[in-house]
Amino acid sequence: MKKVKGFLYGCLLAVSALSFTAEPREQINWLSMEEMQLAYKKEPRPLLVDLYTNWCGWCKEMDRTTYKNAKVAAYINQHYYAVKFDAESKKDVLFNNKLYTYNKEMKANELAMHLSFGQMEYPTTVFLTGPEARPAPLPGYLKPKEMEAPLKYFAEANMGKESFVEFNQKFKNEW
Repeated sequence: MKKVKGFLYGCLLAVSALSFTAEPREQINWLSMEEMQLAYKKEPRPLLVDLYTNWCGWCKEMDRTTYKNAKVAAYINQHYYAVKFDAESKKDVLFNNKLYTYNKEMKANELAMHLSFGQMEYPTTVFLTGPEARPAPLPGYLKPKEMEAPLKYFAEANMGKESFVEFNQKFKNEW
């Protein structure tokens, strides 16, 4: 019996030791609006804003799947400043030198309304080439494979050279 206990104890120690040495999965470096704007001033790069609400089931699913995908997270971290923004936030937000407040009638923050052109669907992924740029909202749940083309389109400066439709027609998924 002592040998069995010793063996089990040894296995438990080995499993515990291995679990601490495993590399952590890459996670998206989510920034606040303020942090993003400060970082953008130092080093401009495209912006990705995840418009969500606390009650949105598909938002939570996108957090669990798409945004936890190692390739998606690595690409976003390398090419974007990423912001999670609660569309129903009642806090005032200063964005691109304009103050956005909570709109009681719409039950949403005016920044979310601005970024989504008033189409309040959740989740909505918003792409911007910079704070002053026209937002490009993409509403709905996106799987990692569906996220690849828009991420690469906005990050690789294809905007303006060709439409997303043209880009997407010749795009080959790698993820």
